[in-house]
Amino acid sequence: MPKHPKMSASELGALWVTYQKKTMILRLLELFIEKADDPRGKDLMTGLWKKLRLKVVEIEKLFEAEGAIAPKGFTQEDIYLDVPKLFADHFDVMLCRILKEISMGMYVLHLTISYREDIIKLYQELSMLTQTYYYYFTQYLLEKGALLHPNHAPMPTSYDIITSRDYMKGTNFFGHKRPLNAVEYGLLYHSIETNIIGKWLMTGFAQCAKDDAAKKYFKKGQELSDKILKDTLEVLMEYELQPTTLGGTVTLSTEAPFSDKLMMFCSFLLCSFSLGGQGFSTSFNFRNDLDIKTVLFGKDIYTFTRDGVSLMMSKGWLEEPPSMVH
Repeated sequence: MPKHPKMSASELGALWVTYQKKTMILRLLELFIEKADDPRGKDLMTGLWKKLRLKVVEIEKLFEAEGAIAPKGFTQEDIYLDVPKLFADHFDVMLCRILKEISMGMYVLHLTISYREDIIKLYQELSMLTQTYYYYFTQYLLEKGALLHPNHAPMPTSYDIITSRDYMKGTNFFGHKRPLNAVEYGLLYHSIETNIIGKWLMTGFAQCAKDDAAKKYFKKGQELSDKILKDTLEVLMEYELQPTTLGGTVTLSTEAPFSDKLMMFCSFLLCSFSLGGQGFSTSFNFRNDLDIKTVLFGKDIYTFTRDGVSLMMSKGWLEEPPSMVH
């Protein structure tokens, strides 16, 4: 085995975050596999679990080789397999698909702060695995009718140049708005798609959380998703664009399948992903009214996320990343 240079701080931090996220996903998959009704969906999630488990072991060995302890992450203490099913109608695969979206972005970031050959290779392999299963999950949901294709737009037959700042205006003096372009539509559509999943997730978590403060927090998350969905759907409906409809439901169960710690971390992860998405949208929305909406959404999501971090700290649910000093 070739001798590698000592692990850098940036590589340590990236692996620490990756381990937290992967161990959480393993616990989610274990529950979803146990409760799965559809054999094909179960097979897909089982295949992903097996491959991710090997990567978690690989990360543990990287820590061990450095004389470092791996994070605690999430263990069998954070999952309760003997409770009734909380989510139904393909929600399991829908959430897995969203988690693969998050993973794709995180691996790109982690690749850019990794320098050791073996660690770069790890993230390359994780990226390939994630893209493969994102494709599998997307095709599965489309075939099941739980995920719909976005609307179509007229195909351009020539190129046009923007010559007036009026293109950036959401309204003019007569109250007419410049029609959405395909880029703006795609960003709005993605926001709706992810917030529907977020709403169902927060609804389920609020329904079963054991801690009263966590229960209230998840209810706030449900309300925030509702607000973002309402404001975003209004933009699409102005042009009679059919908004996305997804499968996925929450059952009547009030028994938690996960620890409050895991559910809070899952919420934190999705909120962080949403914040990144809002920032990306401001770069590609040309209409100023859309930018204003996006900035306001980002402010609300940021506040909600920080409130969640404070709650996790107060409950002893937030593991501390490695420090730069002893």
